[in-house]
Amino acid sequence: MDTQHSSPVAMPLPAVRIRPSADADVAAIAAIYGHHVLHGTASFETEPPGEEEMRRRWADVLARGLPYLVAEDGDGTVLGYAYASAYRPRAAYRNTVEDSVYVRHDIVGRGVGRLLLAGLIARCEALGLRQMVAVVGDSANLASVRLHEAFGFRLIGRLSAVGRKHGRWLDSVLLQRTLGEGDRTDPAEGG
Repeated sequence: MDTQHSSPVAMPLPAVRIRPSADADVAAIAAIYGHHVLHGTASFETEPPGEEEMRRRWADVLARGLPYLVAEDGDGTVLGYAYASAYRPRAAYRNTVEDSVYVRHDIVGRGVGRLLLAGLIARCEALGLRQMVAVVGDSANLASVRLHEAFGFRLIGRLSAVGRKHGRWLDSVLLQRTLGEGDRTDPAEGG
């Protein structure tokens, strides 16, 4: 965010709706992510994946029965997206997911990320998932860390200098949040 040219208080957006993503959203999702890959440090990818690769990733999330949401304005323009993915591929991790939230760069700080993360948490809890992990790229990404903390994520740790992008070393910040009953009860059979 360019703080020299931004107003100190960003106005919230009117009429933002959170809904399940659709195939027609993938181009906008790819554009949003592509901007963050090229200009930011939230993702450690250095080349933006094309629309077909993003469609493959999107379909993989949905094939696993996990939520993939978009935020849209009153005109149907996609403002951001969020999804849950498998935290790790081994069966013992099946009740734990990792979240990803990306908002169009020109509306960051206007509440869209909060709406997306709230919707994602609610849908993951409805699925009976028990833990959500956030892996925040770049320890200087305080907006993402604070967003997660506002939703009950606890700081678990920091992996120092594990990525290099834009000519500098980057940390990963690990946060975790219990979903539903967490580890207080056993998941349903097969869960």
